[in-house]
Amino acid sequence: MEPLEENPIIYTMENKPIVTYAGDHGLFTSLYNSLTQQLPREPMEWRRSYGRAPKMIHLEANFVQFKEDLLPKEGNKALLTFPFLHIYWTDCCDTELYKASVKEDIVRWQNLLKLHSTVDWLIVVVESDTKKKNKTNILPRTSIVDKIRNDFCNKQSDRCVVLSDPLKESSRAQESWSSFLSKLRTLLLMSFTRNLGRFEDDMRSLREQRTEPGWSFCNYFMVQEELAFVFEMLQQFEDALVQYDELDALFTQYVLNSGAGDGANWLGSFCAPVSSWNGLVLRRPIDMEKRQQVQSGRASLLDMRSYLFSRQCTLLLFLQRPWEVTQRALELLHNCVQELRLLEVSVLQGALDCWVFLSCLEVLQRIEGCCERAQLEANCSHTVGLWAYASEKLKSLGCLCGLVSENGPDSEDLNRTVDLLAGLGIERPETASSMQSPYKKLKEALSSVDAFERHYLDLTHAAMEMYRAIGRMRSARLVGKSLAEFYMRKGDPRRAEGFLQDALSCYVSEGWALPITHTRRQVAACHKLLNQTEDYLQASALLAGDANLTDEERTHFCQEILSYANQTADTQACAQCHALRSSLSPQAVLAMGAFAQLRQLQFRPPAAVVHVGAALQVELCLRSLMPVAVRLEQLAASVHFSLERGGAQGRAGAGGAGRGRGAHRPAGTVRFPEESPPAGARPRPQPPALELQEMQDRSPTDRSLTSAGVVCRNVHMLLRRRGSSASLDPPGRAAVAVDDGAQLLKTSEVTLLPGNNSILFTAPSGEPGTYTLRQLCATVGRVQFVLPHIYPVVQYEVYSQEPQLSVEPLADDLLAGLPQRVKFTIVTGHYCIRKGDALQLSNTDAMPILQSPSCPAHILSSAGELVSESVLSVQSSEKVTSIALPLAPPYHTIEFQLEVLCHIPAGPARPDTQRLTNGELQHRPQGDSSETTIDHKVSIDCPWSIYSTLIALTFHIPFKAKHSLLSVGKRKYIQVCLQNVSEVSFHLVEPSLAESGGTALELLSLNAKTQQVVSSSRSLFCVWELKWTRDAPLSPHFEFSVCFSPARAEGCDYKPFRYEFQLENVCTLYSVSADIVPGPGAEHCHTGALCGLEVCITRLEELCEAESEDTGLTENDGLYTAKLLYEVVDNSSNWAVCGKSSGLLSMPVAVSAVHRVQMEVMPLFAGNLPFPKIKLFKYLPHYALPPIPAETDSCVEKDSVSLLDEQTDTASLRSRGSIHSLGGVEPPRGPPLPRLEPFDAGQVFQGSRARQVLVLPGKDDHVLEVNVT
Repeated sequence: MEPLEENPIIYTMENKPIVTYAGDHGLFTSLYNSLTQQLPREPMEWRRSYGRAPKMIHLEANFVQFKEDLLPKEGNKALLTFPFLHIYWTDCCDTELYKASVKEDIVRWQNLLKLHSTVDWLIVVVESDTKKKNKTNILPRTSIVDKIRNDFCNKQSDRCVVLSDPLKESSRAQESWSSFLSKLRTLLLMSFTRNLGRFEDDMRSLREQRTEPGWSFCNYFMVQEELAFVFEMLQQFEDALVQYDELDALFTQYVLNSGAGDGANWLGSFCAPVSSWNGLVLRRPIDMEKRQQVQSGRASLLDMRSYLFSRQCTLLLFLQRPWEVTQRALELLHNCVQELRLLEVSVLQGALDCWVFLSCLEVLQRIEGCCERAQLEANCSHTVGLWAYASEKLKSLGCLCGLVSENGPDSEDLNRTVDLLAGLGIERPETASSMQSPYKKLKEALSSVDAFERHYLDLTHAAMEMYRAIGRMRSARLVGKSLAEFYMRKGDPRRAEGFLQDALSCYVSEGWALPITHTRRQVAACHKLLNQTEDYLQASALLAGDANLTDEERTHFCQEILSYANQTADTQACAQCHALRSSLSPQAVLAMGAFAQLRQLQFRPPAAVVHVGAALQVELCLRSLMPVAVRLEQLAASVHFSLERGGAQGRAGAGGAGRGRGAHRPAGTVRFPEESPPAGARPRPQPPALELQEMQDRSPTDRSLTSAGVVCRNVHMLLRRRGSSASLDPPGRAAVAVDDGAQLLKTSEVTLLPGNNSILFTAPSGEPGTYTLRQLCATVGRVQFVLPHIYPVVQYEVYSQEPQLSVEPLADDLLAGLPQRVKFTIVTGHYCIRKGDALQLSNTDAMPILQSPSCPAHILSSAGELVSESVLSVQSSEKVTSIALPLAPPYHTIEFQLEVLCHIPAGPARPDTQRLTNGELQHRPQGDSSETTIDHKVSIDCPWSIYSTLIALTFHIPFKAKHSLLSVGKRKYIQVCLQNVSEVSFHLVEPSLAESGGTALELLSLNAKTQQVVSSSRSLFCVWELKWTRDAPLSPHFEFSVCFSPARAEGCDYKPFRYEFQLENVCTLYSVSADIVPGPGAEHCHTGALCGLEVCITRLEELCEAESEDTGLTENDGLYTAKLLYEVVDNSSNWAVCGKSSGLLSMPVAVSAVHRVQMEVMPLFAGNLPFPKIKLFKYLPHYALPPIPAETDSCVEKDSVSLLDEQTDTASLRSRGSIHSLGGVEPPRGPPLPRLEPFDAGQVFQGSRARQVLVLPGKDDHVLEVNVT
């Protein structure tokens, strides 16, 4: 596709699609105005190919007279000069006239269209009533129209349109006119769509050939721009903008590929040296001059970019998107700079800065021309980038041309300025009349130093104000930093300092490493020029520790500090140094954070708690940030003393309290948070560290804790108001000066090497209290580096302790009956043990102190190290044991051991019997020795106190014994169970049981005579058969004894263990037996079938002396009768008792007296079922009160049950529970009721206790339940 060869036309949005007219020229002229006005009134829906969304457009047309020259020639497919529709106009109504001239004219017109392959045409026949009246021999209208359709529109009858009286106002005329306009719009849109689609296809084909040799981007640019012109002609500005954006993207991609080594041949024309840099042209719709250069292939890279952006700017302004223009302009300017570097285009030094500066101002003025002032102020965020970029480029030009210096430009600078101005060319006509045009501003700024400074300051301050207005403070400070560099080059450091400090504070607060380093160097240069020596030294210290600088630069700044520190009055000869010295104090106080960092602190001893006068060492790990070794004249740490802790409270109350409040680590180490300043700079400033102190209020009487809290000791630092513009650098010496009145940890002549250094201090411990490390100060000549606050808070404690005595067992539990060792620990505190001092221990018979051949004592230091050993002298008398103490200095510990023996009592203490409020007796648990511990208190008199010290020792009895009385008919057996309740295994020998009452009882041992081993939690059972020849004693007393020794102690003596107990009512009075027989006709019992239960109660003994006092007996003619209550109970629910399960009976008190009771029971389960239990109770009349017997060690506790009366139905009792269950209920109020009293253990022998009976399942049971016992 070749570019247009015709003379160029002005391509603006005023262009319209071309429509030709032929035929009756006068007729068309009469209708022209109405046609051009009414054609664009109605919108048309434009449906495009490739799925693009339809749009509503208003069609306009440029009507021109038909000429053969207007028809497109082969190969020329320009759309703007392409006639989209051809119309032939006629109002002929005479047949002869039609045949003579009109038909031939139409044939000639159509032949020309066919010759150029044009198919978009229309014949309009205008009907006029006036012409009909003048002609009398005319044919009807339809005959002329029919002839035209037959002659020319055989297959396209819609291409002939009849227009009736278009100049009249009749309804018929209006309807005809509307139909004609609709037809015209439809045909025009169809032609436009078809030809535009063909043009787009050709354009795509041309773009696909871009990889072929000889392809030209400029030719393709003109083709796609033709399409953009068409869209602009239709006022579709968005589509037109898309075409330019595609061209922009395609050109950018080729430039990037060329930079990567894949360059196209046609890019060579854009790599020519730049000879003109007059900036963007945005005040013309189309810059025809640059378009001609692009079309002819003579455009440079800047020309191509300028023309392309100018077209984009025009379309964006049509779309009312001016702020996008500024955004694209800023991107364009930066991209052009990079593209020139990629293509290695030769550009005069400074020419590109001129082009950028002029372009920025041109864009800003173009936007100002189409927006109101309020809009500009509200949207300054879109334009501020151009202001800043323009000021940056103007500054660059000023530096290049010698306008930013103290001496002004020289001849070389002037020549360079002339060359730059020559490349601007002449000013464009559209800006020649403007006094503020970019051209005039640049020319004026480069003409003199004052004019340059005025323009540069105007641009810079405008940019800073806009940045501040939109909240972009970082960018504002960056522009201010550039302004500070301008003032520094002009030799005005005082005006530059404020901008540099502002930028530095921003970088420090946000942690930008490299900008901090660069800006701090500039600040240091300002301080040096302004003779601000202390600030210069502080900045030098920070720079000396900055890892972003080279070693040479860091060493230079470090030497600056050392040079000042080593200066004396004799060596300061220069006037400048004299001025500096006169403005400073003798010593410069700097922040230590720039010089060194405190990394770790370690106490020795690690607990950081020592007594008064003890040695406490503090080891500091200090990391030097300097690049060279620095010799310190003195390194000191100030210590704050407080009496809130320590004092005379004693080590027990102060051990480990408040030593850093969580800052300490194991082994007494405090690790300080590692500062991570960006590249050696100070970190983001934080408020002062909290210095928290624990506060305790104690009662003045017993020193108990009443309240506790936390108090902040540096509230005045935390609540101090800070200005928003305060400097973030370390404060002056007034804020970090070392307190002269504070105690100091100090060391002299210390050399700090680069990196970590270890320094050892000896801490003061002369007075009891709490010592807090507050500050750290390093002195180098006339310079002091001060760390104002040590955080986390580091404390150590010095205490004054009272002497203390503690006694504790060596084992977990002290065992009674065996020799046990206890440890005596004496903490001397502030007391010095002298010759003759001794401990006086009170003696007790139950716990004697055993004598040993030697009693060694160990004397330990406060750190737990062994100092000496000594043998104690122990002397015992009847009441006191005296232990002579060895000599020991204060704050030492004496440790020794003694052996004691606690005797085991033969039996537990028996409290007096007491009656409860309900009339019952209070019993302790019977049949066992529940006492497991024995407490002994020893009174000790110490030489340092006039008061006695009471020590309590608890001994555990290793055994627990209990007894039981077993019966087999009349035969009696005594069983003693001995349980080992300690953790030690024992050997037991010689178990024995003796009766201590002197009665004629015989005890037959059934036990093995060998040695027995009883482990922990194990038991040993011993059994004796009890026999008597005469009447059985009422309450015999027995003593059980056994010898024991620890199983692991070989050759240890056996120690005795005794257990005393008493039995009551030894004789068996009644024997109860039972028998269960199947029902009639059955061989075995079956579930669900009734069985017979026969209970037989037999009297085995005559009336004894103890029983004769029983109030439940009745006498009749010398015969005694006892009333008894029996009860059949089955707690396992194996049996169902049918009828009465309990009842009263009168039993004669005579040997072999028998009473039988029969009842029916029903087995509920199959299997070998145990017999139901038969209980027997004494029945006491209502007037009888239970006697208060002497408390015994019987095996079963006594209980009593009240009955409503003698005739009460026992079934009602069963409905409320078993009779036993009533025993613990509070007796009802009212008249006294009969009572039940159970027999003592051994008085009733249950003969059927272990018997079982076989029960078979019933025949009708579907579910079989078997009880297995």
